[in-house]
Amino acid sequence: MFESIKNVIYHILILALSAVIALSLPYTGKFIADNYLVYWTLIESKKIFLIFVEIAVAVLLIMIFNYLMRSWKDRKISKMALNDMGLVLAAHTKNLRIRKRLKKFKERHGIAKDVLLIGSTGCNTFVNPEADLHHVLQNCREAKIMLLNPFGEGACVRSKSIPDPDVTFEHFREQILKSIEFLRGLKALQKNIKLKLYEETPLFKLAVLGDYVFMKHYDSGLNIQEMPEYIFRHSPNRSNLFHPLYQFFLAKWRDSNIPEYDFDSDELVYRDTSGNEAKREKLGEMTFNAA
Repeated sequence: MFESIKNVIYHILILALSAVIALSLPYTGKFIADNYLVYWTLIESKKIFLIFVEIAVAVLLIMIFNYLMRSWKDRKISKMALNDMGLVLAAHTKNLRIRKRLKKFKERHGIAKDVLLIGSTGCNTFVNPEADLHHVLQNCREAKIMLLNPFGEGACVRSKSIPDPDVTFEHFREQILKSIEFLRGLKALQKNIKLKLYEETPLFKLAVLGDYVFMKHYDSGLNIQEMPEYIFRHSPNRSNLFHPLYQFFLAKWRDSNIPEYDFDSDELVYRDTSGNEAKREKLGEMTFNAA
């Protein structure tokens, strides 16, 4: 709604400006015609002025030419990124306006569809009411989610890699447990939610929503919120990065070494390569010693 109003105002301003320019043309032309000879007689003998005008015109032409060349190169690179890589957007999410746009975009392509998600704690991804996927998970068709084991070595290593003194292993664990409780609540509402808890240090934060993959890279020493987010759109082009990122998630999900979490019994369920249950253990039973 806001975008529509903004577009209408923009077009009205353009029309008004065009009308003002058109109506002023007769007066502008008359002014130039009446004063051209007067001004020309004053400046034609001023060599310094003529040299200044020549330099100014040369600089202006150079700037215009450089702008056109840079625009052409940027457009060529943008077209290559979209057609070959499927890259739709690379956004720095520190900007509030961009974050709101991304949230709406994710809701538009994730609600009433399947959601595939791999992250670290999930707390700032879907537990927080203002998080991007909060409403998406509440209204999706099916969700397969992978988070760090709150008692595993990966969570400990990741928490220690962030220099923020408020981010500790215990804080990380608390956030993951909040995410599990949130998903348990959705499961109780008959939502088709599956959760797996992995051990290793996270590499990518991925969310597959419909025909789009949203990706962030976990960098040692930086909070994931500070990293740019890349959006890739599915296409038949095999060089499209949507495909390897999607396959990365599927490979992790099918890994028999990564257990599924049973919301009812609070247990980790390990399965063999055929999908049959091999063993169970209580969450936190094999607690990693952070010391």
